[in-house]
Amino acid sequence: MKSLFIVFEGIDGSGTSTQANLLKEYFITQNQSAILSPEPTTGVIGKLIREAMQSSIIPIQDKKKFDEQMAYLFAADRHYHIYNDVDGILKLTQQDHCHVITTRYYFSSLAYNCNTLEEFQFVSQLNAKFPQPDVVIYLDISVQVSLNRIAERQLKEVYENEEKLNHVRENFINIFSEYEGNKLIINGQDTIENIHQQIIQYLEGIAVSKSTP
Repeated sequence: MKSLFIVFEGIDGSGTSTQANLLKEYFITQNQSAILSPEPTTGVIGKLIREAMQSSIIPIQDKKKFDEQMAYLFAADRHYHIYNDVDGILKLTQQDHCHVITTRYYFSSLAYNCNTLEEFQFVSQLNAKFPQPDVVIYLDISVQVSLNRIAERQLKEVYENEEKLNHVRENFINIFSEYEGNKLIINGQDTIENIHQQIIQYLEGIAVSKSTP
C-alpha cells in the first residue's frame, strides 16, 4: 500500500482520536510506518489556537469575527502542518513513505467557521491550495450523544455547546454529501471495534483498486 494521507472528521466526541489511534496501531502491526499528526499542530500557531479555543486569549464578543479569526489561524497552522520540512505531511508521505493520520483538516474549518455562503466561500479560498487527502473518514453522531460524551471533560472549548454543534453537524453532512474524493461515512455510535473494522475494510478495498491495472 502506498503512503496515505488520511483525515478523520466529526463533531466533538465523535471518536476520531480513538479511531485514528487504532488505525495507526493497525498499520504498525502490518509493518507499515504510520504517524498520528492531529490539527491543531504542536507548532507555535497550533498552540495559540488551543489557547484561543479555551477562551483564554481572544474575547468572544463577536462570534462572526471569532470564527473568521479562527479560520485564518487554522489555515496558517495547516500550511505549517503540510509543508514544514521536519514532520510535514508532504515530507512524511512522499520522502519517508509513512502513512499520516490527522484528526481534523480543512473540512473542520468549513464546518466550524462558516455560517453563510459568503463565509463558506471565504474559508474555501483560504484552503484552496492545500492538497486533498487520500481518504477522509467522517464519523457521524447525534448532537445529544456528543454532549453526553464531552460532559465530563475538565476543559471545555468554545464550540462545545448544543447550538454550535447542531450547526456544525449540519455543515458536515452538506460538505460530505457533495465531496467527490475518497470518503467513508460511518455511524459513529456503533461499537469501537465495528467502526475500526469498517475502516480497515474500506482502506483494503482502496489498496486493491489502486493495484489493479
